[in-house]
Amino acid sequence: MLRSHPWLLLLVAFVLAGGCRCDEPPVGGSRGDFDVEARVLDFGRVLEGDTARRTVTVVGTGRASVTVSASVRGGPFSLAGTEVSVPGASSVSLEVLFPAGNGPAEGTLVLSSGGRSVEVALRGQGVRPLACVPSAPCRQSRFELEPGVCVESESPDGAACIASSRCQENGRCQAGACVGSPRTCDDGNPCTRDACSPEQGCITSPVVCPSSGNPCRVGLCDRERGCTEVDARDLSVCGKVDCVTARLCFSGSCREVPTPEGFLCSPATPCQGEGHCSAGECVRPDVTELVPAFAQELGGEPSFSPGGPVLLAQGESLFASVCGGDAGCRLVSYTSEGFLRFETPYPEGTARALLAVSDAGVVLHEPGALESYASSVTGAPQWRVPLTSLEAPPGAGGPSTGAGRVALGPGGNVVSLVSWTGGDPALVVLAPDGGVLRQGAVAGFAEASRVALDSRGEVFLFAARGPLVRAEPEDGGTGFRPVPLLEEVPESGASLAVAGDWLFAGTRAFVGVDGGLPCVARWDAGASSVRPLDEPVLLLEDTGYAFARTCPRTDGTACAPEEEGVLLRAFDARGGASRWEVPVFPDKAPGVLHEAALVQGGGVSTVTSMRREGVTRAHLQVFAGGERLMMCPLPGTPRVVGATYAGHFVYVALERGGTWRLEAFNLEPFLTAETRGWPQASGVSGSRRASP
Repeated sequence: MLRSHPWLLLLVAFVLAGGCRCDEPPVGGSRGDFDVEARVLDFGRVLEGDTARRTVTVVGTGRASVTVSASVRGGPFSLAGTEVSVPGASSVSLEVLFPAGNGPAEGTLVLSSGGRSVEVALRGQGVRPLACVPSAPCRQSRFELEPGVCVESESPDGAACIASSRCQENGRCQAGACVGSPRTCDDGNPCTRDACSPEQGCITSPVVCPSSGNPCRVGLCDRERGCTEVDARDLSVCGKVDCVTARLCFSGSCREVPTPEGFLCSPATPCQGEGHCSAGECVRPDVTELVPAFAQELGGEPSFSPGGPVLLAQGESLFASVCGGDAGCRLVSYTSEGFLRFETPYPEGTARALLAVSDAGVVLHEPGALESYASSVTGAPQWRVPLTSLEAPPGAGGPSTGAGRVALGPGGNVVSLVSWTGGDPALVVLAPDGGVLRQGAVAGFAEASRVALDSRGEVFLFAARGPLVRAEPEDGGTGFRPVPLLEEVPESGASLAVAGDWLFAGTRAFVGVDGGLPCVARWDAGASSVRPLDEPVLLLEDTGYAFARTCPRTDGTACAPEEEGVLLRAFDARGGASRWEVPVFPDKAPGVLHEAALVQGGGVSTVTSMRREGVTRAHLQVFAGGERLMMCPLPGTPRVVGATYAGHFVYVALERGGTWRLEAFNLEPFLTAETRGWPQASGVSGSRRASP
């Protein structure tokens, strides 16, 4: 058959030789194609700000090379190149970049050649690092991407550090402790006394040379001769000065001279001009109402807890918690000039109470939780710590904390004294991100107790009538070791103020921050009964200030509100003796003390409301040296609920005609606010209001 069909024989031979494969290009041409090894490229978790690089493997599926173009659709992803050449029956890698932000990201890689496209899903998770703050010098804290927490370790020996005491310099880490060399403060001047304060460093004060007692001769220190005595400056006051006569120094002698007409007998205040002598009397212009530097509607009623602040100030920013209007309950912030910085609504509209503020944030108290909001222009929520999430004592009931029991430490740590029903209280330290750094039981400190921090971050606890302790971190543990400073303070409240080297506890006792014998404030009543107010208490250097209600009755019967007065008394912290006192409300007018702060020149300023002749008026006052230097009325008859001092301004939260407002009053140049005695950076303790 094959012989009769020679063409069939040729066909069989062709097939046996390999024939014609239908999947190959025709002779004289070539054909290429491609694919990818995986259709999903997952970058996983990447630190915000970092750029991760991953590769996609492109495989040549034909015998010829092929050119593949690449592009990215969606997301922050990008490519190292937009085209690759893939050899036949081989593969190449295409690099994809993921610059991580904060949160998940998705995109698509599109590969194309000759009208055919292949898509690869791109995924990544940007992770914002926590603000890792070391808990102590010679500790370093870093953020670990996995598992997403701050990890702390000791700094290497020899690393530079800043010693906790400013009396040490050139600090170096040794076995986890910062060790420095003693600072030399001697300035070589025999007319100065040189010392070192752990908080302030070198302190220089002039040598006070003794004088003979002649007010017109003054001691003077000379670098060469030491202490000597010279004539006082002519016209220096050496005795009583009024608008009739004045005792002045002339050539080292004190003489009495007639007071000239027009002599300045009283300085100006923000609401009253200067006083000048006229016909033997000091004549002053009439007192006028203060004019607000600005008035801003709050948009709702201020929300605060009993004893807690109504307003807080931090740098050039003011903060209030308000409820009302269409926005519900929210945190509001204004600039010191009254411009709105932000309004942040609270979740679920539940009211919050202010506790404290620092650069790290605003700490608020919501029933059953502590919260932090950014104090920056965003005002965004930062963290929320339910009190029920803390480690409770066995069998204990619900936890609670609040004003006077929360303080802010260096670096934004939050220190809170938490009480449990039926269990010992605990001292809790929260990191700036809300994580629990340390927690330990502190028996004996019930709900009326107070917590305060000094400038070094040392924690102090005080309970009504004692004890007073310094709470130190427990060696090798997670709790605290109480260091007793004072066992008992009879008849005291729970107020606590710390400033410099002194603590002022319960309006009764002064004690050094490192312990020592206490000095007891002398609340002798004199002709009236005296009832010290637990709050506010103020402390600056070696002077403590406290308020008390006075009653002229000494037979033990209670005074009616209209009979009571309020007294401000200044105490010597070194001995407890009274330095001066002054009535806060003149003419025994009943009133309310809203706020008090220390101001320039050793004075105390107050925001008060008092009722006189059937009308309640609010006033700003300043006291110093046992005298009232200023009493300026606020406009109209507002209802005041709180105030705060910042620089030379007083900011007042008040209600006028059904509208809640924030009003600012400029007291410059009459006063400039100094460091508060509570102090504000450590929160406030107890009630700021003295109810009638």
